[in-house]
Amino acid sequence: MEKVKIGFLPLYVKLYDDGAPNMRVRIDAFADKIATILSEKPGVEVIKGDICRLESEFEKTVSGFEESGVDCIVTLHLAYSPSLQSEKILAGTKLPIIILDTTPNFAFTDDDDLSISYNHGIHGVQDMCNLLVRNNKQFFIEAGHYEKSDVLDRVVKRAFGFRVSNRLYGAKVGRIGGEFAGMGDFCVGDGVFEKLGIKTIEMSRDTAKAYMRKVSEEEIDAQIASDKGKYAVDPDIDKVFLRNGIRGDLAVRHWIEDNALTAFTANFLGIKKDFGLSGMPFAEANRAMERGIGYAGEGDILTAALVGALMSVSKEVSFVEMFCPDWKNNLVFISHMGEMNTLLAAEKPKYTVKPMKYSDIDTTWLCGTYKAGGATLIDLAPLGADRFRVITSKVEMKEMDCEKYRKNSTCGWFEPKKNIGTFLEDYSKLGGTHHLALVYGDMRKLAETFAAVRGFEYYEI
Repeated sequence: MEKVKIGFLPLYVKLYDDGAPNMRVRIDAFADKIATILSEKPGVEVIKGDICRLESEFEKTVSGFEESGVDCIVTLHLAYSPSLQSEKILAGTKLPIIILDTTPNFAFTDDDDLSISYNHGIHGVQDMCNLLVRNNKQFFIEAGHYEKSDVLDRVVKRAFGFRVSNRLYGAKVGRIGGEFAGMGDFCVGDGVFEKLGIKTIEMSRDTAKAYMRKVSEEEIDAQIASDKGKYAVDPDIDKVFLRNGIRGDLAVRHWIEDNALTAFTANFLGIKKDFGLSGMPFAEANRAMERGIGYAGEGDILTAALVGALMSVSKEVSFVEMFCPDWKNNLVFISHMGEMNTLLAAEKPKYTVKPMKYSDIDTTWLCGTYKAGGATLIDLAPLGADRFRVITSKVEMKEMDCEKYRKNSTCGWFEPKKNIGTFLEDYSKLGGTHHLALVYGDMRKLAETFAAVRGFEYYEI
């Protein structure tokens, strides 16, 4: 997972340098402090710009950010800064902007006669925002004290949202076995994928057979050794069957790597004996998610792209489906045939045989139960006419003592923040699809951001 790159842009006014140059000692120290705190946040790299006062300085610094490939610009008003010095540059850049509205002092009092000098950046923010609005430049703003609130965490979530937006637009998704016939909620057509910036590639039978032939016995040996160290491998698996299953998994992996895929999807109904693979690549779907490659079932390119984009900022992401309601305990059971990000398993995942009653070929798979903890459901729902809606809900994953599911299924239980009847009603009224992403942590701010950047509607349940 690459770090999100933030271009840190401190704003100031030349008038103060001319009349009170000694102020710069504290001003510079505060700018350095905020940049340092941001750079210490997990998954963040900060490219710190010089303190800018004049249009030429803004132009030089923002051009440097663009050349460095930052994901976004974070501004900080160190004092009032005349907006016409920065307007043209900030309105003209394609980089997204987050305005950090904070000051050194938590409590503003009359005890320090210099408090005004160091804590009045908010009206510079207001001046600049007015000009950005007038120029139709999209921006996001987060306000609060940098130590006594979560404002810097909110800024980082916004920055992560920009990364997700960029990775979703540039997604490259492979599909194995075609689409699940009749499954319509994620079916949008290739033209829509092109507009979203999602490239797709299909694995043909000939391709599958060619990649199967390329896998070496040494690679299979190495994968078996790795799996025995990470998973609870069923000792009763037939060794020939195991090796053949891993051969198919490695064939899929090489295909992913050779095509630089950010995600893939597999439809079990289209992967039979005559397809060329040795089975449905359940285990490789799980390993791929562990490596940060997105995945969704049943040929769902859209959700696979979403999962892959989210994995650019978090390892704790998985493709899921809501399967069954537990009305009594206000829980929703999530599961799928054999796919989950096994990094999220509460216990060592079990590696065993998966009988395929809906196909003519059995396969190997990994199964486990999702760990307990706070999480966010994120769905990208097509609305028709090239419109999309991002739906989020903060939930609590629960630790459940349910042995028959824990040992032989890919599953978990979450509790929504409201009655599950109301939750399920709200989700379907908004058009939520039956495939979605689960991300541990509170990712609503991230989802709201990438939705806004892409022009999607955003709703939170």
